[in-house]
Amino acid sequence: MAVTHKSQIQLNVGLDENKIPEAITWSAEDGGISHEETKAFLLSVWDPKNKESLRIDLWTKDMPLDEMRIFFHQTLVAMTDTYKRATQDDKMAETMKDFTDYFAEKLDLKKK
Repeated sequence: MAVTHKSQIQLNVGLDENKIPEAITWSAEDGGISHEETKAFLLSVWDPKNKESLRIDLWTKDMPLDEMRIFFHQTLVAMTDTYKRATQDDKMAETMKDFTDYFAEKLDLKKK
């Protein structure tokens, strides 16, 4: 199948004098997003040649701890949903959901 369209997602990281992330913006033209500020991102890509995932995890030095906890919880929930959609493995997805519920409970993230 031939590629008929290309889409670009761009991440820009502003560093301080010690090369610590101070500002992060991202753009995704096809999604209508242009230079939006963010405090953190987790990026994983699959290397099919070496059969391993590669990742970049960055957050700004002013990312609040309580928001980092929420970010991780929401990321784990999204990964659970993606896993289920990609594999149709309901049993493992349910186990992963149990963990995300436990994670939220232990960090007191459940909405009252």
